[in-house]
Formats: sequence, structure tokens, C-alpha cells
Amino acid sequence: MSANWRESLEEAIGCGMAFAHHAARRGDATAVVSPYGERTFAELNGNANRLARLMRANGIGEGDAVAVVTRNRPAFVETYLAAMRSGVRFTPVNFHLTAEEAGYIIDNCEAKLVVFDASLGSANEALGHAPSCGIRLAVGGDADGFDSYETAIAAHADADVEDPVRGSQMLYTSGTTGRPKGVYRRQQPVARSSAQSTAAWNPETDMCLCTGPAYHAAPLAFNVVSPLNAGVGVVFMDKWDAEETLRLIEAHRVTHTHMVATMFHRLLALPAETKSAYDISSLRYLLHGAAPCPVPEKQAMIDWLGPIIYEYYAATEGGGNFFIGPEEWLAKPGSVGKSPMPENTKIVDDDGNPVAQGETGVIYFKAPAVGRFEYFKAPDKTNDSYRGDWFTLGDMGYLDEDGYLFLNGRSAETIISGGVNIYPQEIDDKLLEHPAVLDVCTIGVPNDEWGEEVRSVVLPKPEATPGSVLADELIAFARTRLPGFKVPRAIDFVTDLPRLPSGKIQRRLVRAPYWAGRTKQI
Repeated sequence: MSANWRESLEEAIGCGMAFAHHAARRGDATAVVSPYGERTFAELNGNANRLARLMRANGIGEGDAVAVVTRNRPAFVETYLAAMRSGVRFTPVNFHLTAEEAGYIIDNCEAKLVVFDASLGSANEALGHAPSCGIRLAVGGDADGFDSYETAIAAHADADVEDPVRGSQMLYTSGTTGRPKGVYRRQQPVARSSAQSTAAWNPETDMCLCTGPAYHAAPLAFNVVSPLNAGVGVVFMDKWDAEETLRLIEAHRVTHTHMVATMFHRLLALPAETKSAYDISSLRYLLHGAAPCPVPEKQAMIDWLGPIIYEYYAATEGGGNFFIGPEEWLAKPGSVGKSPMPENTKIVDDDGNPVAQGETGVIYFKAPAVGRFEYFKAPDKTNDSYRGDWFTLGDMGYLDEDGYLFLNGRSAETIISGGVNIYPQEIDDKLLEHPAVLDVCTIGVPNDEWGEEVRSVVLPKPEATPGSVLADELIAFARTRLPGFKVPRAIDFVTDLPRLPSGKIQRRLVRAPYWAGRTKQI
């Protein structure tokens, strides 16, 4: 590391240069393994420098933005590292979105460069919705109107950039209404999370498995950024599969990974002979979050793997940072842990008044003095998210006598299916375009594997005939307008929908009968 930025580890990490240190020290070590190619630390770092120089040569620098729409491949990481040392905002885009949705994010984040995975086949359609994006690079194949990523960066030097400028990342999260919103911070948070600190990376021995798409906040933070900055290599999965997970752990002697509760369910469902066929004894740190996990399933995972399972509770917007280790969880089953700063969490009733210890209420977090989020170019939505210095994710829960948080409900409209947030209003909006639909309320209903599944409760027009034929027609209609993971799994028909005096549907009341008799409402 050069002396001018060695003084601060956090600044080095922010500039993507901690990785450069590991590349200089362990250049031949494996940094990325994926179905789309491998990279050593030296190769990955060199390509990041080439891309950083390409951006500078085209006037892309501090305050500008780049977007990446790729599968889990090396170019994703190279673009991230290039942005981090160029003062650029990095926005990863969910490649499962429709071309129109992806194009909106590319345009809204003001990307001046986009790296697009040619295998997705929707590059031109997506960029048709983002006409201002000037530099268009295709990786993994050809795309009309795009330059080759590999050829474009090859024209630039691979040496470390001399004057790195700290970049940032801006991920998008959909809202309960309207378009996705960029979660933007003018300054980066100072503190590192307990989940990052307790990982205890060892670059000489460790390897991390990235089980989910790197565009998601948790895999990006815990399975890409954190290990690579610690000098630990990453094995990318292209699509999650239970047995393939075990195979990769054995083959690469994986020590760390991140999962969601759905993955636990599928791993536990494997036949005993399949589970015993693989040596996964190298695994010593399994982090999970993003969606609630049933107590029996987590207990079964600990019984199988031992006390190596850690849990966090947080969100893209920040706040939370609850964390619990396996020994604590065994003493407090079902808890998501204690806050490192209890004064920054409060639980209130519908009127905003604090509830008594042990009583369920809405969980609020105090926004940090440094690193407070705002929604990019959406001041009204930002203001609506705060109550003074406090904001909520819409979750409900209680604190026990020892300060441990238990989640037992959600007041927000968000559906969490397999760890992925789905916002029902956008599904409602599409179904309302169908001529047979008078009104609709989409909700999350219980699913033992996914946590929740999407279901739409439809009030048909008087002339429509409710039943299986219309239900199939509506699902097919939704499939032409929504990404697959947002399409309702089932349609129920009703003769009325509960409303407030204002006319707004009370989604909570529509949802309630499906969750009746369950101890947790998420």
C-alpha cells in the first residue's frame, strides 16, 4: 500500500485499495471462482485498474455513477472495485427485473457507464429506457450497440491507480408504491457491523461461498466485499441448489457463507445419504438474515452443523445492526439479538408512544449522525420515511427483560419470499389493467419453504366469472408484465375488500385470515 492511504484501513477499504494490498502480497491466490471464469487477486485487481482508467479517460469520476447488470461473474467485482477507487457511485441492478424496470434504474441512478451481461438477452431493450447512458459494455458475448467489455478495458494499463478516490454504492429498494428508490448516503457510515467483525477472516486458509445474487445487499456485503477486502477468495454460485452448495463447500474447503431461511429448508430436506456424502467440516461461519427463520429449522441446522450459525437483523436503509451468535441464540431461541447501541432502537404503539417491556409494537431506529440514508432524487419519499430522527422498516416485535429483540409481525406491506422483498402495490397495479378486475389486494401468505408466497385477492367486475379459469388467466396476464418472482402463485376471489374511510384497502385485514393461529405473522 502506498503511504498516503495506508494510514487508514477504512479509507483503504472505501477506495477499493485494501484489495490492491492483497493483490500485491498474494497475487497468485484465487480471488473469484465462478461458472463464468476465475480470477486471481492480481488479475482481478489489474482489470479493476483498467476499468478505472477507462472511466477516467471518458470523464467519469467523482460524483458520477456506473451500473452493472450481470450474473455472478468476475466483471461484477471488477466494476465494483473500479468504482470504489474512482469516486463513483456503484449501482448493481437485479438482472431478474424486466428490461423496462432495469432500464429505469440505470436511468434514475444517472449511470454514465453500464456493464451488461450479454447472456441476459435484454440489453438493447433495457438501455432503450436509459438513453442518456453513454458507455455501454457487454460482457460474456456480443450485444448490438455495446462495446466488448474485455476489449475496452484491455486498452488500459493494469497498474494501481496513483490517486484513488473513495467511491460508494447505491442499491435500489422498491417502495410500497411507485418506482424503486436508490438508497443514497452523502457520507459513508463509520462503524462496521458485528457480522463483519465476528467473521474473523484468515486470508491464508479461508474461502467464502456466495450463495445468492451479488446485486442483493447482503451477499454483496458479506460474501463479496467483506471477504475480498480481507484477502479471502469468493466462490460464486450461478443459481442456488442445495446439493450443489454441499459439493462446492467440500470442493473449495469453504469456511464462510451467507444464506436465507429458504436455503435452510431445502438443505434440511435433502436425504440423509446426500447430506452425509459430502465433507463440509471446513465450514465454520454461516451467517443468515434477510427473512425470518422458524425456530425448529434453525435448531435443526445447528444440530447438523454445530454452533456456527450467526444471525443479523438490518436493512439496506441502515438501522438495526442486531446480531446474535449461536450460543446466545440457543439461550434465547427466536431472538435476532441485542443492539450494540440500545439507545438507537425504540418500540412504539400506533400513536408513537413507547410500549412496555415485553409488549409488541412497531420497531423504530435512530438515523446515524453520519451515513443517514436518503432516497436518491426523491426528497418527499425521504421525508415520509422519517419521524424526526427515527425511521422504521415496518417490522413489529418486542424486547425481553435482557434487551433481546424478538420479531413477531410486520405492519409494513412488504412480502418477503425466500429473502427477497416484494412490494404488493406494483403487482396490484398490473392486475388492475386486466378488464375483469375491479380491485385487488396482493399479500404474502404462509409458505413453509419460502416464508411467504405472493397471493392476490381479487374483487372481479360484476360481469366477470370468478373461478379457476379466470385465476389462470390473471396469473398468465401478470407473467407478461412482471418478473417471475413477483407473479402471484394463486388468485383468490372475494365479493368485498375492507377499506378505510378514505377508500384505501386495509391490506393488514386482508392478510390476517391467512396467518390466523400462527405465533408469528411474518
